[in-house]
Amino acid sequence: MHILITGASGFIGKKLVSRLSGDHTVICLSRTAFEANAAFVQGAFDRPEDLRGLDDRAIELCIHLGAVTGGCSEEEGLDVNVLGTRRLYRYLLDRGCRRFVTASSIAAVGSLDDAFVPRSLPISDDHPCLATDAYGLSKAMVEELTRYFQRKEPEAEFVNLRFGAVASDDWAPSPVDLTAPMSVPFVVLAHVHAGDVVEGIVRVVEAPARAGARNYNLVGPDISSDIPAREALEALLGRTDGFDYYDEPGNAYKPLYAMDRFKADYGFAPARPTGFRTTGR
Repeated sequence: MHILITGASGFIGKKLVSRLSGDHTVICLSRTAFEANAAFVQGAFDRPEDLRGLDDRAIELCIHLGAVTGGCSEEEGLDVNVLGTRRLYRYLLDRGCRRFVTASSIAAVGSLDDAFVPRSLPISDDHPCLATDAYGLSKAMVEELTRYFQRKEPEAEFVNLRFGAVASDDWAPSPVDLTAPMSVPFVVLAHVHAGDVVEGIVRVVEAPARAGARNYNLVGPDISSDIPAREALEALLGRTDGFDYYDEPGNAYKPLYAMDRFKADYGFAPARPTGFRTTGR
């Protein structure tokens, strides 16, 4: 396939370019030049004049990684992430592209708020946006934007991947101290290794096209903690109900975000552990 990757010079982008360029024609769109075995177009995805640099490229699928990240202002989040993605996707749709993989985030549910309380556990792929921060709001609005575009173009496919906190493949969590306040616990306890993110994206890219707009969580295979999920949740949320899932055999250290649908649809589940077990537990 001819694949466009935005944000190609970033942490995930470089790994993904390397992974895909051997089997596909990859076009990198980035403000920063870098060495890669792929075509390169310098520019920002949210600038119409930069998108014109893609006019002579055949693009069948877009992997959209570019974005302003956590801590952004409302102006940045809405202008770059939401309106910029609208410009990019409208440009590509008008040129015949019908497959899109979007880097969303678990922040779309509101997990960058220290006081965030999920409506259900494990947190579903379609958990509604409860964000009080501009970044989380922008990611949820981009997901809604893809649903709008899919209604306009019923044959198109939009896959929104809600990444956990992405860590390098040699990262290991620190022991959890539940006696002290934990900032953004539903992020801290939900890491995913970069290699699993890349492999998850590749599975979507190489699967048969399937029209629709769908969200999927993509976090590590376990809670990023040495403490069982129930114990951690009871301490964080101050209650004992709603955690029955983690009492089921084999679920004590399962992640806080559900991933059954991603495994069912793409046959992939992250394999690199993002937690660890304390001796005696």
